[in-house]
Amino acid sequence: MADDKVRKVAEEAFNRLAAELEAGKSDALKNYLATMGRFHRYSWGNVLLIGSQRPTATRVAGYHTWQDLGRHVKTGEKGIMIFAPILTKERQTSPPAPNQEQTATKKNDVFRVAGFRTAFVFDVEQTEGKALPEFAKTTGDPKEFGDKLKALVANQGISLEYDKSIAPAYGVSYGEKIRIIPGMQPAEEFSVLVHELAHEMLHHNKDRSRLPKVFEETQAEAVAYVVSRGVGLETNSAAADYISLYNGDKKTLAQSLSAIQETSSRILDELLPREPRSPFHERPAEQDRTNGSSPTHEEPARPGMTQTSSAPDVPDQSISFDR
Repeated sequence: MADDKVRKVAEEAFNRLAAELEAGKSDALKNYLATMGRFHRYSWGNVLLIGSQRPTATRVAGYHTWQDLGRHVKTGEKGIMIFAPILTKERQTSPPAPNQEQTATKKNDVFRVAGFRTAFVFDVEQTEGKALPEFAKTTGDPKEFGDKLKALVANQGISLEYDKSIAPAYGVSYGEKIRIIPGMQPAEEFSVLVHELAHEMLHHNKDRSRLPKVFEETQAEAVAYVVSRGVGLETNSAAADYISLYNGDKKTLAQSLSAIQETSSRILDELLPREPRSPFHERPAEQDRTNGSSPTHEEPARPGMTQTSSAPDVPDQSISFDR
């Protein structure tokens, strides 16, 4: 079982995260969401077109959208071709209601796709100008804990791969396999790897029923938050912002309390240096002789990471979530 020091670290970090979630969305997250809302979601066909022309593309938008965001396309950059729908307004088949305002009619206009035309978009790397708002990140120096974490992942029989094709995701957990994107700062990589390890420990057991996405992501990110703070990293508003993206809140966090605390404590117990055993913890020889047993100096067995953790708390009501 994890010692009192580890449990205290985990409890303090958990309480701090709960307070951050209760405070609401950070300014950084509000700015990020406002900007990201300007980027369109493309059809699967257009996603394939973009990927075939510029495999490294992450954020794409039209020429004028980039201008509205305070950026402009660099001279000489070649646009990425996509197909844009041609919309035509359906003719109204029934007369408007008496005294109905013309503006109300316009709000109810119905359009249909009459065809497609060629259009061009540009990746963010093809533009320059005002910096886009960034999602909050974990910062600091994980020191030796980064290597310890990777060793811990390997000891669980989980393979770790670096794969840029998973972008814009930072990491993906598959069950005995984790992939993360290369090139992250050490603190960010540490946090992402803990997040995916938490998924492996909590959500890839075939004997457990799947939780709603909001609970799975809240649990994994809360574990990453607790462990990152436990090794001395600055988490900023990254964890609270990430959980908020999935509509998680303080209540969601509280419903997953035992799963988060147990998992984060087990990971920290493997990463943090263990305090030397006090000789006063040993039973007196007189007591051993009284009980008819020989004295022993062995420490009680510690639960290994390969043991199955207790099932995460399941909420009383079902929550539907669509990312």
